[in-house]
Amino acid sequence: MRELLSRMHAWMAAYMKSFYSDDAQVQQGILIKEKHTGYVTANCVELAKFLKLSTHDTDLAEIIGLFHDVGRFRQYSIYKTFNDADSEDHADLALKVIDDLEFFKELSAEDYGLVKFSIQNHNKKIIAPTDDDRKILFAKLIRDADKLDIYRVLEPFLAQENADKMPQFIKSTSRLVADISPDFVENFVTGEQADYRKIRTNGDRKIVRLMWIYDVNFSWTMQKIVERGYIEKIVSNLPMDERVAEGVRRLKLHVKEKLAD
Repeated sequence: MRELLSRMHAWMAAYMKSFYSDDAQVQQGILIKEKHTGYVTANCVELAKFLKLSTHDTDLAEIIGLFHDVGRFRQYSIYKTFNDADSEDHADLALKVIDDLEFFKELSAEDYGLVKFSIQNHNKKIIAPTDDDRKILFAKLIRDADKLDIYRVLEPFLAQENADKMPQFIKSTSRLVADISPDFVENFVTGEQADYRKIRTNGDRKIVRLMWIYDVNFSWTMQKIVERGYIEKIVSNLPMDERVAEGVRRLKLHVKEKLAD
């Protein structure tokens, strides 16, 4: 498996670099995703080891992390955006790339199906129903590893004065105002995942990132999020009123319970 992984890493490195551009904005987007791919892959391996997965399964986690966003590069080259709502679902695009790669046929049918299921579900609102517990485990693993690094990517743009510095391909069409839409406030108070497609303001976007906390699956991931101060940094940049404060209290209680797992 390690020899196969070495070839996969070499292919992915060359593939990402094939999208390099003299256009500064395009290059910025590609470099962000290239760095993100590296961090998520490392997160997958570290989380797999924390979960005491076998060497074989840790290698599978590494493959999933390496290829989870391979569709992003084709997406950006075609649509000049990373917003799925304005283009195509990047996980579905990833599967199209993977299906064309011969070295994936060297995996067993079971492992190949597990890799594809995990990647296809890494960005969905919920994981698709299945009776396969291994598929669920690996889908949860990549979802955690991915979210952990997206917090890193977005951290510099949390403050309102920095919001206008956020690249357009990240912020999409959300207005750069701190206000939170009423329906997003209600989602926050009740602990329900918000609909990304309804994001209208920068405040909405921050609420969505906080709501991810309810979808964190492993205490390892939650500990990393807390240690790096991501939650507090987002909360400190929210427009605060009684309802938002209620949502924050509910969120912090959930975090405390998750860390006790």
